[in-house]
Amino acid sequence: MSRKMYGVVLWADQTDNQAVVWCEDHGDLAYWHDTGSPQHEGPCLDAGDLIQFELMQDRNLRYVRNPERVMQQHFAGLAGRLKTARGAVSRPSDARDRGTTVLAFPARRRAPLSV
Repeated sequence: MSRKMYGVVLWADQTDNQAVVWCEDHGDLAYWHDTGSPQHEGPCLDAGDLIQFELMQDRNLRYVRNPERVMQQHFAGLAGRLKTARGAVSRPSDARDRGTTVLAFPARRRAPLSV
């Protein structure tokens, strides 16, 4: 089963056609690896790109399928900002009790309907 979703590329390796994507549902990160396309024929994803894709779940892993770039470098530097925000994490009392950390995500921006 798959569903359409927006996400931001946090890390990408264009040589190996791989990427890690932060999904709009704020669930687990999703992984993309295009093994079928030669290096310069498939989609070229880069960190900061806003993409739309089909999200596939296989056991406990999430995968990006058929990514389409919506806006290039729309969230440039997001991965770095998330790293620095790690030190400013707020921990509500119920999260403290479970030993988890809650990270406040940036406000969601609406994606354009067409490019």
